[in-house]
Amino acid sequence: MMTRIMFFGTREYEKEMALNWGKKNNIEVTTSPELLSKETVDQLKDYDGVTTMQFGKLADSVYPKLEKYGIKQIAQRTAGFDMYDLDLAKKHNIVISNVPSYSPETIAEYSVSIALQLVRKFPAIEKRVQEHNFKWAAPIMSTPVKNMTVAIIGTGRIGAATGKIYAGFGARVVGYDAYPNHSLSFLEYKETIEDAIKDADIISLHVPANKDSFHLFDNNMFKKVKKGAVLVNAARGAVINTPDLIEAVNNGTLSGAAIDTYENEANYFTFDCSNQTIDDPILLDLIRNENILVTPHIAFFSDEAVQNLVEGGLNAALSVINTGTCDTRLN
Repeated sequence: MMTRIMFFGTREYEKEMALNWGKKNNIEVTTSPELLSKETVDQLKDYDGVTTMQFGKLADSVYPKLEKYGIKQIAQRTAGFDMYDLDLAKKHNIVISNVPSYSPETIAEYSVSIALQLVRKFPAIEKRVQEHNFKWAAPIMSTPVKNMTVAIIGTGRIGAATGKIYAGFGARVVGYDAYPNHSLSFLEYKETIEDAIKDADIISLHVPANKDSFHLFDNNMFKKVKKGAVLVNAARGAVINTPDLIEAVNNGTLSGAAIDTYENEANYFTFDCSNQTIDDPILLDLIRNENILVTPHIAFFSDEAVQNLVEGGLNAALSVINTGTCDTRLN
């Protein structure tokens, strides 16, 4: 009997890639736009494996159901995995895996490009142009990146790629990581996050979401940034206390921020909500703030990244089915 894998959370642009992988590997791949949840888990009754792209927390009741149906893994198609309870999964003999590196350069390029929009005052310039105000004025004057200090918080694959781009501009690049990579010759490590950000004109976040990084950037941390700095978060939403961020922008502590991830994004990001009411006042405050750029968790979104995520999830699922484990196992 042919091995069967459910490909939950399918976007239209992923479908052909997933089905082609199935043909190539002689695996039956079923695509579904639904996510793995307590409402959909029963669909896995006759399947051998599952890959999905979750954003919100997975209900605890899903894990014993998977064990009951003989599913031994969940292959997450992102680098982030904070939506899973790794210990509970292990208790029910379920391997959780991710795709740790699918296109770090794509996210790095995005992080730099959106920071440059703030540095070069694009939002203010665009607003003035829409008002037919074409005057050159101090509020839209910028500073060259080569004269700036950039702090990279989290210097893994993505953070390192981001720092390398800034170094190419001639910026002074400093960084913080609990596990420094001293082969990064273009970057000067600091002992603490506070040391890294105190003189930084641009702060770029690239840390995972965990108990140590939860609301890492809050009022207390914002008090330690250089006044007028720009902050970019293309990591995980929970790293920032969002109301505190909004306050820091509004009071001028930060001159601007770019937010690609938001801790309460699950009900909105990746969906077309143009015909529905958004009931999240904090998200609305972010969107309406002229000095904050909000994008829908899209920093990774390139053809290369999507291909690697699709195949990475499926390869991990198949590996656990065949061998009981995989190279990207998290628990």
